[in-house]
Amino acid sequence: MAKTFDIQPIGRFVGESEPVKRPKEIACFSYDDKHEFHLDDSSVQWYYPPELGADLSKGFDKFDKHDDSEDEHLDSLLRTIMSHEEEEGKKIDAQIVTWRGMMTKIMSAPFEDRDGFEMNATLYQDSIFIEENYAYKQASKQEQDRQQQRRRGQFSPDVMTYWGYKFETLCCLPRPWAEVSRDFIENRHELTVSNKAQYCSVVRTGLGKSIMCLGGEVDAIWDCKPMQKGAPINWIELKTSVEIRDDRSMANFERKLMKFWIQSFLLGVPKIIVGFRSQQGILTRIEEIQTAKIPETAEKRGVRTWNANMCINFASAFLEWLRNTIDDEGVWRIRRRPGSETVEVFKVEEVGHGQILTDEFINWRIKLGLNSNST
Repeated sequence: MAKTFDIQPIGRFVGESEPVKRPKEIACFSYDDKHEFHLDDSSVQWYYPPELGADLSKGFDKFDKHDDSEDEHLDSLLRTIMSHEEEEGKKIDAQIVTWRGMMTKIMSAPFEDRDGFEMNATLYQDSIFIEENYAYKQASKQEQDRQQQRRRGQFSPDVMTYWGYKFETLCCLPRPWAEVSRDFIENRHELTVSNKAQYCSVVRTGLGKSIMCLGGEVDAIWDCKPMQKGAPINWIELKTSVEIRDDRSMANFERKLMKFWIQSFLLGVPKIIVGFRSQQGILTRIEEIQTAKIPETAEKRGVRTWNANMCINFASAFLEWLRNTIDDEGVWRIRRRPGSETVEVFKVEEVGHGQILTDEFINWRIKLGLNSNST
């Protein structure tokens, strides 16, 4: 039988925000240009401003696109956690382990009910591990693509997705600026765009009474990673958005700002760089936004579509409830139907952990426990 957490009335989440633990990077991993996993920071990129006037559609026919038809679960995150635990000699203290994308969906739930979500979760050694329900993700994407194609005069959803990756290519360098040739910098618009290589940061953070370990992709860095582990890092999040021309496009951008803020807030990314584009996909201007200032700016502008403290307070209350609800092994489903005012949680498999946890991870934890007991 499903247990439910009420999203409405959201008024109960008004007020000062619950305590937040500053995200600290505890580990990282990279996917290379073949999307193969490496336990290092080899895929870090450096930010360098792009040239305005660039056509973001250019090179779409040569796009080296990652095949995401296979469910990757939490595998890369678990491998990175194992390496970190081996280094530290103890297991992480997080009560929630998931991708940043899952927490973004949860935090935005009070103000975003159009799409809904489905996640799979399992309890293991006092931690809840959460992944996206892959079948639901694929079905939702197909439905969104169909809706976009019905709108006449628009570029295809694939081209519009490509614009974001093209913008990243125009903004990034593979090494610090001083080590890159002027020729490379000036000809970034000619590079083949690929979304296979990624740098992923793994952070320890927390909302209210819940400690989390989150993994998520980071686009670029402003200067360099500090030597001291856990020190703040000057990451950059890169985003594209259509030019603001009227009240409607301003309202759309304000809604987007909520997602921009949540994504960067969760990983401790201090700066977002937005590339504004025309309807035809031409890059027209760049705006730098400080993540920490977004809530205050939104409030001053009189934005009524979302509130940062309410996002934090909702997520804090929901995670605390979830930790009391998922109290046994097996596989659980976390579901919010589109337009629904509740999040449902129910068991779909009575025993085991489904494919959320790998055998390698479980064996590692058993070994770690034996080592801890023997010492």
